[in-house]
Amino acid sequence: MRKIVLLLAFAGASCAAQSRPAILGVSHLAVYTSNAARARHFYVHDLGFLKGADPENPQGVRYYVNREQFIEVLPLPAGAGINRLDAIGWITTSAEQMRSYLGAHGVAVPDAVRHGSDGSAWFDVRDPEGNKVEFNQPPASVLAMGMEQVYNLPGKADPIGRRIIHCGELVHSRAKEDTFYRALLGFQPYWYGGMKPGKLDWVSQQVPNGHDWLEYMLTSGPSGSGIPASISQKQLGVLDHFSLGVVNMETAVTTLDSQGRLDNEHMNGPQMGRDGKWQFNLWDPDEVRVELMEYSASEKPCCSEFTAVSPTNGDQP
Repeated sequence: MRKIVLLLAFAGASCAAQSRPAILGVSHLAVYTSNAARARHFYVHDLGFLKGADPENPQGVRYYVNREQFIEVLPLPAGAGINRLDAIGWITTSAEQMRSYLGAHGVAVPDAVRHGSDGSAWFDVRDPEGNKVEFNQPPASVLAMGMEQVYNLPGKADPIGRRIIHCGELVHSRAKEDTFYRALLGFQPYWYGGMKPGKLDWVSQQVPNGHDWLEYMLTSGPSGSGIPASISQKQLGVLDHFSLGVVNMETAVTTLDSQGRLDNEHMNGPQMGRDGKWQFNLWDPDEVRVELMEYSASEKPCCSEFTAVSPTNGDQP
């Protein structure tokens, strides 16, 4: 499936600028840290990611989940306040074609894509609520890999989950964000739900050419008003998060515990999510939430049925 999508995407690269290239899944979450050493311990020791250089920012560090997905950790900038989210990135087969496509549809885009020493290409824009969105074209060698190769990290890396299956961020207006993610980028409905009956808290939109998704973490307040003044850093970190897929939650949590990898802020134990999937939450040293989530639901979800195919272990976009 992955190779077919890539062949079709590359075949269409010479089409008009108005054609949208494939969006295969989550590329990365870029976050800020106030303590680089503690962040390194969390992402390498606790989560088992592979530390690497950052081709985009020499002051940053990448922690690889697999060869195409990573967490980018950046120094905390002055004036960040409680915010720890820099950007959510998406994998595309052509950064330049995506830049041209978005520019042709009225989105403010940079004059050119940027290129990394690893052969990657990227650029970023702002969504309707001002959130930074990056489109990342991995090196050609990575795009050509089968998923087993993608998941085969070198060295002693031992990720507790092999794939980032979704990212979430604070959203005020579902309708406003849908003009970008649904109408322009082609994301499709996946699931929606809330903590209480009749209240909508989460809306999940799946990428058009894969199974990863973006989760709108809805909050009250005027649309586009930014971070609510009343919210704490911990509460914001619950909203601005990423999720690692695991096959079996009991096995995953037992592994973390038995290997001394729970020396961090975390839940007392797994819980059943409203979507019928087992979950377990940890927080990095700056209160960014990491949600372990089983790929498949064990119970009937609340609020809505799943309206798209769920990811699987070894998922092939």
